Amino acid sequence: MAAEPTAHQLIAKHRPTLDQALEAIRTRAYWSPHPEHPKAYGENGSLDMAAGKAAFDALLGTRLDLGQPGTDDFVGGEVSPYGIELGIEYPHADVDVLLPAMKAGQRAWRDAGAEIRAMVCLEILARISDRTHEFAHAVMHTSGQAFMMAFQAGGPHAQDRGLEAVAYAYVEQVRTPDTAEWTKPQGKRDPLALTKQFTPVPRGIGLVIGCNTFPTWNGYPGLFASLATGNAVLVKPHPRAVLPLALTVQVARDVLSETGFDPNLVALAAERPGEGIAKTLATRPEIRIIDYTGSTAFGDWLEANARQAQVYTEKAGVNTVVVESAGDYKGMLANLAFSLSLYSGQMCTTPQNLLIPRDGIRTDEGPKTFDEVVADLARAVDGLLGDDARANGLLGAIVNPDVKSRLEAASGLGEVALASREIRNPEFPDAVVRTPVVVKLDGAKPDDEAAYMSECFGPVSFAVAVDSAADAVELLRRTVREKGAMTVGAYTTDDEVEQAVQEVCLEEAAQLSLNLVGGVYVNQTAAFSDFHGSGGNPAANAALCDGAFVANRFRVVEVRRDA
Repeated sequence: MAAEPTAHQLIAKHRPTLDQALEAIRTRAYWSPHPEHPKAYGENGSLDMAAGKAAFDALLGTRLDLGQPGTDDFVGGEVSPYGIELGIEYPHADVDVLLPAMKAGQRAWRDAGAEIRAMVCLEILARISDRTHEFAHAVMHTSGQAFMMAFQAGGPHAQDRGLEAVAYAYVEQVRTPDTAEWTKPQGKRDPLALTKQFTPVPRGIGLVIGCNTFPTWNGYPGLFASLATGNAVLVKPHPRAVLPLALTVQVARDVLSETGFDPNLVALAAERPGEGIAKTLATRPEIRIIDYTGSTAFGDWLEANARQAQVYTEKAGVNTVVVESAGDYKGMLANLAFSLSLYSGQMCTTPQNLLIPRDGIRTDEGPKTFDEVVADLARAVDGLLGDDARANGLLGAIVNPDVKSRLEAASGLGEVALASREIRNPEFPDAVVRTPVVVKLDGAKPDDEAAYMSECFGPVSFAVAVDSAADAVELLRRTVREKGAMTVGAYTTDDEVEQAVQEVCLEEAAQLSLNLVGGVYVNQTAAFSDFHGSGGNPAANAALCDGAFVANRFRVVEVRRDA
């Protein structure tokens, strides 16, 4: 049995990684310690592709007992969007027992200090990284992401976001020194002298309410931001996506125990089918921080009702792309086609509304009418997804029946420019796989407004005809202001239009991508460099990740004494 790591060993092992993360968030340059390629794993104790798949398969049909206090039952019921019943059972908690047990370890965790907490968090992330292949299958079979996306977004990219949160948490905590010698001159009298001690203290227990589509990517920032700032963390996964976060809790508890801390600083709250414990947990007095990703309705409820807690929400928005002109028409179409198709549009960053002047646009291939642009985009999507094997690798599976229902209803909202088609997945015949639908709408018709001014989560996009570039900019402004947006895109060769779109995004606090035609897409963000959301429009009240995301998870308490 390996010896338990000491504080000195953790610092020697992980301090260089933390220092690199601190430099990355300062420069915003590309950096990641977590390899994106599956073949990079399999050495130094990490699981390779076969071992990761075997580890996942070994979990099926088992009971994941985390050894938590207050376990009164075991619950399960996850069914993969690919048609596999996972059959895994998780501990169901009596929160009246579990929450006091979680609070018991906070004093020692607080007193450990910011650096040790960061080192323990980095050890948790390192052990998760070693099991990236196993986690990839867990994410794939709970979210419906295709394997490569589950591997990258659910593995290294999620781990990057967790590390980013730890780095920001560390910066904010060490901004104030541990101690200070304070002397105030008094003229001819002796000076006043005090010794002051400053301690970051946690708010209390953090609650992470997980989502179905990106359980780790969206869950890790809040989990590690709260843990690194001294708080215990209760993880309440989405009932259809428990496994990735349950494995995360298992790893965290193991590391905490091995490093001499109370494992109950991190715990899982799985629920019975239909139990709906999120509202009950969110209003408990012990819960002082909440991180939530999901529907606008429940996010609004949390903000209004969880008054005892600091609430961070990522909700829904209506993501918009203004298409005014194109310097690389084929590149624009290819980029948009990929953005609309990736993970069947089941991303909070996927474009929904494409605002195109009804008189057409200027391109490097000559003028294109509105109908030509939409038809060319439809052909680009068809070309991208024409091969079923490639399509399965991009689309993944429809995550739940509600998405399928919205997709099927969308064709009745207007003229269909691109019909959705069913694709068979030979490896998983029960998977529901659909290509995107693109529907033409008229921005001047009130009847169409109800469609394009509402989020239609899934592989549904609207090509909205507008009278002019100025009208597109104003509709963009109104959409972001009223409905919010996680992302905004624009294609234009006109400096004035570019400036107008940029000004809207600055005023309405929306993240903007201009003229993307290569291998970077509007629905992707890179940790340490890109901000995911802004916290400044209705789509989200926080950004992943900035100082504001971590600074209010702790307070600084001062003790002063006569010197």
